[in-house]
Amino acid sequence: MDYPAGTPPPPRPLRGHPSSSEEGKVETPLRLVLDTNVWLDWLVFDDPSIVIIKAAVAADRAEVFIDAACEEELERVLGYDLGKRAVDIAACIAECARLARRIAPVAKEAQSARLPTCRDPDDQKFLEAALAAGAGFLVTKDRALLDLARRALPFRIVTPAGFAAG
Repeated sequence: MDYPAGTPPPPRPLRGHPSSSEEGKVETPLRLVLDTNVWLDWLVFDDPSIVIIKAAVAADRAEVFIDAACEEELERVLGYDLGKRAVDIAACIAECARLARRIAPVAKEAQSARLPTCRDPDDQKFLEAALAAGAGFLVTKDRALLDLARRALPFRIVTPAGFAAG
């Protein structure tokens, strides 16, 4: 389901027991946007650096969000020569759709003005998706995005290892 531009989807309550710190309060999952390289690590390479992210999603402690532009890039990159791995593009996209909640792009002028401009214009879409999702984390291995990690943003930009470290 797409959500209106600029309106992040509501958080889903976690399965299981309420938070032990506050009786009766249900924890909300962390909200993540993954860049294309992290998706490839998940869907194609089964990279151990994202085990923590996979476990958090499986346990409903985290939710992953994606918009159409990010999904289009993922589908395009899945068609590249990825070494000796045979890639079933349709199966990878179906798995992405199963794992991620689809969001509408952020309203360009109003909300995107809050974001810095990434030196790689192809990566700007990940900043916009993180903003639109109300994400707490943009998980990336991309140097151009990581260079923005120290900027004041409504979300943190981290590597998979940085996410795992807390």
